[in-house]
Amino acid sequence: MGRYIVRRLLYLVVVLFVVSVITFGLMHAVPGGPFDREKALPPDIMENLNRRYNLDQPIVVQYGLYMREVLIPKCQDTHWLATTEDDAMIKFKVGNLYCKWMNFGPSYRSRSRTVNDIFRDQLPISMQLGVMALTVALIIGLPSGILAALKQNTIFDYLGMSIAIFGVSVPVIVLGPLMVYVFGVALGWFPPTGWGSQPPYILGFIPRNLGWDYFKYAIMPAVALGLGSSAIIARLTRASLLQVVREDYIRTARAKGLRERLVITQHALKNSLIPVVTILGPMFAALVTGTFVTELTFGIPGMGRYFVTSITNRDYPVIMGTILLYAIFLVIANLVVDLIYAYLDPRIRYD
Repeated sequence: MGRYIVRRLLYLVVVLFVVSVITFGLMHAVPGGPFDREKALPPDIMENLNRRYNLDQPIVVQYGLYMREVLIPKCQDTHWLATTEDDAMIKFKVGNLYCKWMNFGPSYRSRSRTVNDIFRDQLPISMQLGVMALTVALIIGLPSGILAALKQNTIFDYLGMSIAIFGVSVPVIVLGPLMVYVFGVALGWFPPTGWGSQPPYILGFIPRNLGWDYFKYAIMPAVALGLGSSAIIARLTRASLLQVVREDYIRTARAKGLRERLVITQHALKNSLIPVVTILGPMFAALVTGTFVTELTFGIPGMGRYFVTSITNRDYPVIMGTILLYAIFLVIANLVVDLIYAYLDPRIRYD
């Protein structure tokens, strides 16, 4: 198991490099540049801006994968930390060569902030919202799917699948404003917009002060975002469990006289959850890295809008940073999913 985890983490480096190359090529292939305006800037200003952000350099230098010979004191030979004058590049030293990879420096649009500043300020909020939305999805989706499968073609089945169809059919762009108007404006139960307490955080994203003053802001966006995911989980759980309970080993377990509760919990449920766990990895990565519509509807200062506006603004450092961030979450989430497989199905081994 340990070797498998180490091997997957090493693959993460390869995945990030490939993703960065593809992303870099695509964003430079799109027509236009980060400083193009409806009214063109004077040539001398464009020249200064391109020189400031190295956009006048060859494409390899812009990517940042290059080496130059420098004199660095021996005490810095093992330093991998970025510095302000290096524009927050990942750097390392090999012999007398000073290597740089990727530029996560100042945003082209928010020039007073770097990509690291954006992540530090906005990512914890998106992670809080994503974790709560995934919790809502699991609390609603799993019981609904299990009950619908065990009570097939009954009122419980029809009710659970009706909720699932509603969650799939009504997107957040519709459900969010309705919740804001009904529960935030008309009834006044929750604040219509905004977010709860901010730093200090525990583990980098969990607020220290978790009380009603925090959750009253989070309930509506978490439910609006999690309802659609809960519908997917409920439908997949129902379909998978219906297939498993018809297998021969389930009939054998019942024939041996096991109680129905043990048959479901010990034999059927674990195998039926494998397809559900599979989708939780990408779902988790998508939720915790920001959702544009939800954050815009409820006025949440998260990462969602940076995912979208960085593309329309040709903000290359923010595009690269957010894409690589999503890739990291996706690879790690899929690794956790693979480890859960071994728990759900004893036949799966990673020796």
